[in-house]
Amino acid sequence: MTGGGGARDRAKRSHPPALLRLVETTLREEALVARGDAVLCACSGGPDSTALLHVLARLRAPLGFSLVAHGVDHGLRPEAAGELRLAERLAASLEVPFAVTRLSLEAGAAVQERARAARLDSLAAAARACGAAAVATGHTADDRAETFLFRLLRGAGPRGLAVLPPRAPLPRPGGEAGPSLIRPLIRARRADVIAHVRRHGLEVAEDPSNRDARFARVRLRREVIPLLEELSPRVVEHLVDLADILAAALPDPAPLAALGRAQRLAVARAQRLGRPSVAIRLRGGREAVVTFPDGRIVLNEPDELP
Repeated sequence: MTGGGGARDRAKRSHPPALLRLVETTLREEALVARGDAVLCACSGGPDSTALLHVLARLRAPLGFSLVAHGVDHGLRPEAAGELRLAERLAASLEVPFAVTRLSLEAGAAVQERARAARLDSLAAAARACGAAAVATGHTADDRAETFLFRLLRGAGPRGLAVLPPRAPLPRPGGEAGPSLIRPLIRARRADVIAHVRRHGLEVAEDPSNRDARFARVRLRREVIPLLEELSPRVVEHLVDLADILAAALPDPAPLAALGRAQRLAVARAQRLGRPSVAIRLRGGREAVVTFPDGRIVLNEPDELP
């Protein structure tokens, strides 16, 4: 994983690269998109997702991917509809198709966690419906540092602290293969995002819950991290690097963990019948070959084949 190195490299520069360059580097070095992929950009109308949509629209031609945008209205705030209209207008100006999923969540305990889970489910469903290989969200390095501290306070171990990697799986109902979650802004600081929004005159909205001190995340963002930065100005970069180190130290997941149920059954059948290999179809129509050297299961991606 290259995310930690990116954070360290940025810290050495007196003038960090523009957001466009940061995102392009992240997409390339983390292999987040491939030519021919469709990417669904999650948009709320806030600064992070607005900047993400604007940057991805500029990069789609040089990197060879197509782009759609999608918003989720949780039904918790009447202002959300207007915020999503801001995102829709930006998408239209960039010639990016835009759609909205409308939910009806109830306010109450753990509302932020419930809203987050419902949003991911909705985005995954929208991505599958349009054939997108990935859902892009606007998480930044600051979000990663906040999430690290949030989980640390809850007593998380190494796996729980390896938070917000550049790529992660999305919910897959019934075990079927599905899109990935990608975070193209994960090397960028929130200040980089705000600078991009101002430089390009982008109209954005601010969710008032982001200022509500009843939520632990808000207190971490507005009180704890500024205090830590007084003691160590690079604390966000340090926390991001530590998350990378923990992720690299964890054992690799099972080789077939990312495959759908039908694909795993085909592999199990081939192994049971004593076949030396079996071809399976991956997302986007790509084909991979699973082999069984010395009884082990090895997934050979297309670019790993001779």
